[in-house]
This record gives sequence, C-alpha cells and structure tokens, in this order.
Amino acid sequence: MALHAILFFDKQPDALPLYEAFTEAVTARYPDTEIRVQKSQISFYDVHMFACVSFARVKKKKDLPDPYLVITLGMPYPLASPRVAVKTEPYPGRWTTHIVIGETGEIDDELLAWVGEAHDFAKNK
Repeated sequence: MALHAILFFDKQPDALPLYEAFTEAVTARYPDTEIRVQKSQISFYDVHMFACVSFARVKKKKDLPDPYLVITLGMPYPLASPRVAVKTEPYPGRWTTHIVIGETGEIDDELLAWVGEAHDFAKNK
C-alpha cells in the first residue's frame, strides 16, 4: 500500500482495515484500477473515476459507526436501498450515491455489484 494511502488514515487509523478490504475486493475484480490519493478522498479509476472512499459527513456524527468509511459511487440511476445514506443527481442521468460502511462484512456481493455498475457506467461514458 502506498504511503499516501496510509497517511490518509492518520487521524482515523481504525478505518484503514475497511479501506484495505474494499481496495482488495475492487482490484481483484478490476485489476486495471488506478488508485489516486487526494486530500479529501481516495479515488478509483479505470479510464474515469467510478468510486471513491472518504470520511464525508453524510449522516449526523452520532449516526455514523466507529470506525466508518463512505463509499461514493457514480451511478446511472438513483440507487434505492436502505444502505444508501445520501444520493444526489448533479446532472441528468448521473447519480452520486454515498454508502456508509462500518465493518468489512459490509463489503459484500451487493455492494460490489453496485461498484461494478459504477465501473461500467464510468467506463462507457
């Protein structure tokens, strides 16, 4: 893992295993994924960005698990699931969807299927 990614978790080290598990699952499915560490998020690219992880406050602090990680996906439709914390349509036909995870078990087939849809949507833009 790149030093930049480790430094991203400096203030929230308990969330690092969530990131590692998510990254492992995503790169196993999409080995050409490029990961870019930025100040406020870590982005996953395959031609275009299809997912990112962050500590965005998409819920009130008391409603967030400890630790937590926000998975953000670009989707072609509004994802209807109780797992979705927030979804917005920044422009027609593109939905930004935020999903909060608090344990590695939440990186399941359902979440990874959504990641796959976001990957395909971004790649076919």
